[in-house]
Amino acid sequence: MASPQPTIAASSAAGPIGAAATARRRLREEGPRTVLVLAVVSLSIASLLTALDGRGFWPKLVYALCIGIACTVLVDGTRVATAALSDALRRRRGLPTENNPAVIGWRGVLPGALLAVLLGPPAGMWLADQLTGYRSPSLLDFGTSARITLAITVIATVVTVVVVSTLERLSAARAEAEAAQRQAAENQLRLLQSQLEPHMLFNTLANLRVLIGLDSQRAQAMLDHLINFLRATLNASRLATHPLAAEFRHLDDYLALMAIRMGPRLAVQLQLPDAQATLPVPPLLLQPLVENAIKHGLEPRVDGGRIEIAARREGGLLRLTVLDTGVGLRASAATASTGFGLEQVRARLATLYGTRATLTLEPADLTEGGTLATLTLPLD
Repeated sequence: MASPQPTIAASSAAGPIGAAATARRRLREEGPRTVLVLAVVSLSIASLLTALDGRGFWPKLVYALCIGIACTVLVDGTRVATAALSDALRRRRGLPTENNPAVIGWRGVLPGALLAVLLGPPAGMWLADQLTGYRSPSLLDFGTSARITLAITVIATVVTVVVVSTLERLSAARAEAEAAQRQAAENQLRLLQSQLEPHMLFNTLANLRVLIGLDSQRAQAMLDHLINFLRATLNASRLATHPLAAEFRHLDDYLALMAIRMGPRLAVQLQLPDAQATLPVPPLLLQPLVENAIKHGLEPRVDGGRIEIAARREGGLLRLTVLDTGVGLRASAATASTGFGLEQVRARLATLYGTRATLTLEPADLTEGGTLATLTLPLD
């Protein structure tokens, strides 16, 4: 049996997502909406001021846009800076940075809002002066235009604080609910998956008992693979992800057990390029597909067959394939007693990735028949 020899390069695990990273991610996600709101508000302010004094619309639009941009930069920049400072302080105190309450809701917006009220209008007017060549009166003169500008700035800032804080509270609550739902679903799936282990374990122990009296060396090799398989299964049940090389090593031990049971009826080929060895994947995701290929594809054939497992990266996607030269989809569907393994994989994909991950089954493009199972996972 051909066994993979993947090597796991040393790599540091990604640290917990802090408030600063969350704030930057939200800025990227809210960017298009922020630009749209800024354009609408600036048009409204320029139209209102034009209606009040009857003067040029375009200069007022430039000033409104510049003031809006200055206020937005101050609010968002202060949010990220405050989040980064809060993360640093919490790390120094040994506190977790994820779900940092100091930057969720109004706490994260208020410092930037205060700076926007104080510095946004003068900074924006100075920028507009540079663009238009005009010279604006000082806001300290408190003329009609200055009062309107300050009033609109204060109102827009208050609305921003209320809206953003409310949205972030809702987003945080929704994220917590989704995380709890994912955890509950994953725990349920692991519990269901454990129901499959005794069947394979009993069969393996029965074969091991026979081999002890017939071939002690093969029995020892089988026992070694069984120990490695059980250890990997136990470790994987405690992890959210592990390197793809660990997944392949786990499959190698499992297939070695199956090869001792099936003998020359089972040929195995595993293909894991070094570039993909350290990619993180959910643990024990491929094993149900391999079990399905052997049970419903290869074992029904008198002469057995071959199973090939491969991994390749395609842009931002990881594509994992399990190909067997068994009886094929139609025959395996007729003899299959349950589709639990495939449904388990689909349920895990939906829980972990939503609609971004897929599992497909199709006839293998081989003259001897067979089935091709393809898993596609996002790498983000």
